Amino acid sequence: MTLPSERIADHLAGRPIMVVGRAGMDIYPVPDGTRVEDAQELVNDVGGSSGNIAVSIAKQGHPVMLLSAVSNDGVGRFVTRSLGEYGVDTRHCFVTTGLKRTSLAMAETTTDSPDVTIYRNDAADLAITPAHTEAVDVAALGAIIITGTALSREPSRSACERLVELAGDANCPVVLDIDYRAQAWASPDEAREILAGMARRVQMPVGNDEEFDLIAGGGGRDVAAGLAEGGALVLYKMGEGGCDILEGGGEAHIGIFRVTALKPFGSGDAFLGTTMATLAARAGHQCRGDARRGCGRYRGITARLRASHADCRRNRQLHGKPCYEQHRRGNRLTGDKQDAYCPL
Repeated sequence: MTLPSERIADHLAGRPIMVVGRAGMDIYPVPDGTRVEDAQELVNDVGGSSGNIAVSIAKQGHPVMLLSAVSNDGVGRFVTRSLGEYGVDTRHCFVTTGLKRTSLAMAETTTDSPDVTIYRNDAADLAITPAHTEAVDVAALGAIIITGTALSREPSRSACERLVELAGDANCPVVLDIDYRAQAWASPDEAREILAGMARRVQMPVGNDEEFDLIAGGGGRDVAAGLAEGGALVLYKMGEGGCDILEGGGEAHIGIFRVTALKPFGSGDAFLGTTMATLAARAGHQCRGDARRGCGRYRGITARLRASHADCRRNRQLHGKPCYEQHRRGNRLTGDKQDAYCPL
């Protein structure tokens, strides 16, 4: 029997991945540990869950493009340029008109109750339409990743639904990163209805235990198991409890790889991006084992680099050089046999 992970991996081989949803600008006070209200210096970088996932895939050397929209201003142009510099194909990043704006996030780099303030009213990325999806050559794609935020508002919701229809016609696998953000939705009930419906339509639902509980209305583990029994590859994340991979009537548990965190957010995007790139690189092999490795060892490497990414960016801006010492530490922490590298 061909496992879902094997089917997804085979379709990914040699084809780009399309990520759908938000890309914005992240702003950090420096040095690390500085509170926003005390900041004297700030540095910026591209952010947003979909933008982060796309960058993670690009860092692993797999072709990736982003379907999104940005505002017609300096912030939007910064995001598009930065994505391109990371190797993300932005041909499907559209420019909005009117008062819609690219999202901004002001975030503190600390594990001590960091303040994260996100400005996303009238977010530009939610302006993508079904017409935008019609311009995508879905048959040429290896997979499509849709994030939950892209389903939270119209017309982006209808655009995603149309893209799933086109993917079905082209036998292109679709990944749903549930990625529930309460402030993005009109109500939990609306989120439950929309996200649960989409989870039943895709080939690879991904979420943590709380997110599966949300779409199930309680008992999320049973819902995840049911989706796997229906033919999906399910990644069920549990924070410090690791990740369960459910498919083909079986499951595998992956424990965490402990690192010293710089901040308590951002690694989930690297988790998904690296897992997809790992699956793509293992087409034709025993993909179930490789999916396990992607969710475990490869996640540890990328989450560590993603966690240190903002610090490395700041180091380059402040001192004109990448933080090689930090990446040597990262190399030792992950036990990776390859040379450590700067994610910039």
